[in-house]
Amino acid sequence: MSKKQWIKLGIQYVMFTVGLAIMAFACYMMIIADLGVAPWDVLNIGLYQTLGLTIGTWAQLVGIFIIIISYLIARIRPGIGTILNMLFFGWFIDLFIWLDLVPAFEGFIKNILLFLVSLVLMSIGIGMYLSSRLGAGPRDTFMIAIHERKGWSIQIVRSIIEIVALTLGWLLGGPVHIGTILVALLTGPMIQHTIPFFVNIMKKLEKIGGEENVPLKGSFKH
Repeated sequence: MSKKQWIKLGIQYVMFTVGLAIMAFACYMMIIADLGVAPWDVLNIGLYQTLGLTIGTWAQLVGIFIIIISYLIARIRPGIGTILNMLFFGWFIDLFIWLDLVPAFEGFIKNILLFLVSLVLMSIGIGMYLSSRLGAGPRDTFMIAIHERKGWSIQIVRSIIEIVALTLGWLLGGPVHIGTILVALLTGPMIQHTIPFFVNIMKKLEKIGGEENVPLKGSFKH
C-alpha cells in the first residue's frame, strides 16, 4: 500500500479502537449505576455470576460462539474487524472494571445521571467504531446470518436475538432493570445521529490521504 493508504488505515484503526474503548467504558458505567444493562451484557454478567471467569472473557467466548454459528448458518466468514471487535471489547471492559475508576454512588438520582451519561457514551462509541468500516461485530454478523437464512427483517431478527439473550441472562442472574428498557428504546435513535457524525469526521480525516477510502479485504460489511 502507498503511504496515503497506510495513513488512512491507521485512522480507521484508531477510530475503531477508541470507539470500542468508549463502548466498554460505557458498559462499565452502566454496571456501576446498577440500573440495568444492555441485553447482551445481561447475558455476559449472568454467565460471570453463575460460572465465574470475567465479564470480558464471557463477552469474548459468547462472541466466538456467535461467529461459529453465523458461519454454520450462512457461511459468513469473520473479517479482521469482527475478530478485533470481540477481543478488544472484552479486554477493555475487564480493564475498566479492574481499574475501578468510577465510584459507586448512593441515591437513585445520581445513578440515573450516571446511567444517562453511559448511554450517551455508548452511542458515541458505537458511532465511532462503525464509522471506521472495519467490519461488524459478532452480534451484528449473527443478525445478518439469520436475516439471510430466514428472510426476516433486520429489526425483527435483532429483537428476537436480544430477547433471547436477555432472557438467558436474566435466568442466570444478570441485572435487568429500567436501564435495560432504556437501552433498548434509546440506543437506536441516538446512534442515528452519532454514526453520520463520525462518518463525516472519518471523511474529513481521510482527506489527509487525498483519495477515497480503501476497504480492508475480508472485512464484513452490512
